[in-house]
Amino acid sequence: RPLRPGDLLIMLLPLVRASWSQYGARLSCFSTVAASTPASRKLYPSAQAATRDIPANAKLLVGGFGLCGIPEALIQGVLDSGVTGLTVVSNNCGVDDFGLGRLLSTRQIKRMISSYVGENAEFERQYLSGELEVELVPQGTLAERLRAGGAGIPAFFTPTAAGTILQSGGFPIKFDARGGTQIASAPRESRVFNGRLYIMEEAI
Repeated sequence: RPLRPGDLLIMLLPLVRASWSQYGARLSCFSTVAASTPASRKLYPSAQAATRDIPANAKLLVGGFGLCGIPEALIQGVLDSGVTGLTVVSNNCGVDDFGLGRLLSTRQIKRMISSYVGENAEFERQYLSGELEVELVPQGTLAERLRAGGAGIPAFFTPTAAGTILQSGGFPIKFDARGGTQIASAPRESRVFNGRLYIMEEAI
């Protein structure tokens, strides 16, 4: 007889059961381990306590997009700690008096790795005057560099920014007092895949 709509489900049911018997046990085990983890290992009484052990010259990955979803309390904790020499990886640096912009005003940030300067006049002023190091990274590349770092991938190739100054190197990361380039970006390794040029980006 011709196949009926329900026949496919009947045919797939043994496969679904076999898959569940294989992976369901793993899921159950994972859930048990996660549930047995003491909450005290993850919770802090305050933002100040959570950020107290951040050392000088640390690299911080700060979430959010623009002024949305930023960790305001933790930024306040870092501000209160007075730690300096920070390299901050984030989409942008907030505005003059809000978000990461507050850490700029206290000179706690040494280098920004971001994709957008935005409306932060102090960010622009410090960069152009040679007080702040800035690595500008395309938004998608920034996200992938973070993902690669979390996955243990040291580097990857992307067509984004191929053929630009980011590939050839020489983009000013830091200016000197006279407006010249004191620190320049390094050239990116490049390769051609299927006739298209790609450059290599390292994970963060």
